[in-house]
Amino acid sequence: MVRGSKAVVGILAGGGSLPREIADVLHAEGQNLVIVGLEGEVRPRDFAGHDFTLVNWGRIGQLLRTFKQKGVTDLVIVGSVTRPDLRAIRTDVGFWWNLPRIFRIVAAGGDDSVLRRVVGFFDSHGFVVRGPADVAPALLIGEGAYGKVAMSAASKRDFEIGREIVARLAPFDVGQAVVVANGAVLAIEGAEGTDAMLKRIVERQDSARGGVLVKWPKPGQELRVDMPAIGPNTVAGVVAAGLRGIAVQAGATLAAQRGDTSDAADAAQVFIAGLEAGAASGVTKTALKDDGEIGLAVLGALVPRVRSRGVVVVRRHVLAVEAGEGLSALVTRAAERRQWGKSKKRRGALTVASLADLDRDVITAAGDAGYEWIVASAADGAAGLRDDIRSVGMKVRIGGTEA
Repeated sequence: MVRGSKAVVGILAGGGSLPREIADVLHAEGQNLVIVGLEGEVRPRDFAGHDFTLVNWGRIGQLLRTFKQKGVTDLVIVGSVTRPDLRAIRTDVGFWWNLPRIFRIVAAGGDDSVLRRVVGFFDSHGFVVRGPADVAPALLIGEGAYGKVAMSAASKRDFEIGREIVARLAPFDVGQAVVVANGAVLAIEGAEGTDAMLKRIVERQDSARGGVLVKWPKPGQELRVDMPAIGPNTVAGVVAAGLRGIAVQAGATLAAQRGDTSDAADAAQVFIAGLEAGAASGVTKTALKDDGEIGLAVLGALVPRVRSRGVVVVRRHVLAVEAGEGLSALVTRAAERRQWGKSKKRRGALTVASLADLDRDVITAAGDAGYEWIVASAADGAAGLRDDIRSVGMKVRIGGTEA
């Protein structure tokens, strides 16, 4: 265990305040620290007073060498990251030496699959990967009210629905946040993140409906490197969206800038509630052949709770799930989520509940985004749209059959 030992602890730091907060907690406990920050993600001045090195994504050799030469045994990987454009990174010998493993990480699909492989990569180099809960439990949100505002019975009912949606989507590695108001699912987090999801609700002018942000780990999520976190920005987004509060899993959610977060929630009269995990959902991952099959399975998993019109999946990674905003908005936000660089080859699928939900504008946008397929659960008499789909260079499939 890291706590109370004199082992050298390494922190691989991404963006946000949590890497510095964890460093400060460990430093106050007398731990020996070495911090490596990812270029483009961190601000070096945030780590003043600590042993800090800035590295480019492609300098894998420098990253490993820095930790090993300074005697790091235990490693904490924390902070937000954006997927880099592989053509833009600056490599070193260590990158090319580890290239086969890097490609396997990139090709893993969804974020959870990628992160599990990242943990395995550092394990194989002799580091013990520790989670924030292990090294800095003071940053966790415990059970009960995190602040002065209590959760209402109506909000608890919305929370139960949100937790169910997270569990239903767990096999597909979809985002860990859902917004529910008066029993209706207003938004499902995709690759864009929680803050952008909340902004989406504001832009749809749904802010008068109340409701709850449920920020909840997926069953089986790799919490050592992907623990849900909230902070002052989350509270601000909840307030702007007109929600009543935030529900999180007690003991499995980090509070960034703890004092500011609880003060902001109290000032706005919104609750932050830490709730028990409850019984395991029992969900299991299913082997699916391609992006279109994954999209169809996601739509099926949401029935009857959510009547989603569509899902965008690229390289087995669910980028976006529609929950009331319409297919045009779905395609637009999914197209903004670049996955490990751009490719001239068409990839991915826009999967829709019915071809009848499509129109020419959506088809054109999907073609411009570079997707290969439009896959539909049902045709519903929209045969004329198939020519429109082919005209933008895409293929169409109804269920498992190309049309």
